[in-house]
Amino acid sequence: MNAAVTFTRRAGLALLAGATLAAAVPAHAQSDYPNQPITVIVPFAPGGASDFAARLLQPKLSEILGQQIVVENRDGAAGNVGMDLAARAKPDGYTLFLGNVGTVSINPYIFSSLRVKPLQDFAPISIVADTPGLMIANPKFPPNNVKELVEYVKARPGQVNFASPGTGSVNRLEMEAFRREAGLDMIHVPYKGGAGPAAADVMGGHVSLMFVTISSGINHVKGGRLKALGVTTKERVAQLPDVPTMTEQGFPKSVSSSWQGLLAPAGTPQPIIDKLHAAVVEAMKDPTIRARMAESGVIAVSSPSPAEFKAYIKADADKWSGIIKEIGAKAD
Repeated sequence: MNAAVTFTRRAGLALLAGATLAAAVPAHAQSDYPNQPITVIVPFAPGGASDFAARLLQPKLSEILGQQIVVENRDGAAGNVGMDLAARAKPDGYTLFLGNVGTVSINPYIFSSLRVKPLQDFAPISIVADTPGLMIANPKFPPNNVKELVEYVKARPGQVNFASPGTGSVNRLEMEAFRREAGLDMIHVPYKGGAGPAAADVMGGHVSLMFVTISSGINHVKGGRLKALGVTTKERVAQLPDVPTMTEQGFPKSVSSSWQGLLAPAGTPQPIIDKLHAAVVEAMKDPTIRARMAESGVIAVSSPSPAEFKAYIKADADKWSGIIKEIGAKAD
């Protein structure tokens, strides 16, 4: 068999494989989608940020799609248990995944045994929530802004410590990105159990500062138990109008967020992805959803298209994976 015939045969097999995947969900099943309840897998326990977003969207998406949305919490292994389950679900649009920056953009690079490759195993639908980061410090910590912080740390190399909820957390990576951009020598103090224990020690003065999401730090800042040095948004946030952005203070690379978004298993037919995307876009315009998110320091958003959400995820993963590789971060 000559090379041309071999190439033609391989190309034919590839086309056949693609056609088989597309035909996995019959055309009639795509056209009358959805005709049964849709499950959204949340990879964390009830009561957390992801669960809050899912249950806030649940009634509106049910109304728009005309089918019940069932939120299923499958927590474990920093979200990897639920992500693995969702990635291997039937690609028919009836099992979706509420991913976030940790599960999708960070975990693949800190868990060496993780089987899921998000950009290959999922079809992105849309971002649904964007929670900016907030640099907080103990009220007695001398610096009151980022410029003063840089000067203070540079005068005390290796003496100032910062907390995080874990070695591979976005909060730790945000600080690593900042201190590299600023050229600072600081000590990392990792905690377990989420941002709560770490923030408590910042309030107690045992650790100097850290990054948290605005939603988890805003009440402490307003109550005077913590002070805010900067936010990671491109523009100032309405809830903390007096807190300057990291960009304003000379650090444009320190723009980040703890985002959440809907994804479907890879192979889900494009008409179903498009219908789900349209439903999310409509849902995120709902004033009740937007107000409830804003009250919690979360920005209600949607992607212009599934393709743009995929590009957003790739850029986010590229950013964090580079920092993870540089500092050699591994799962706790």
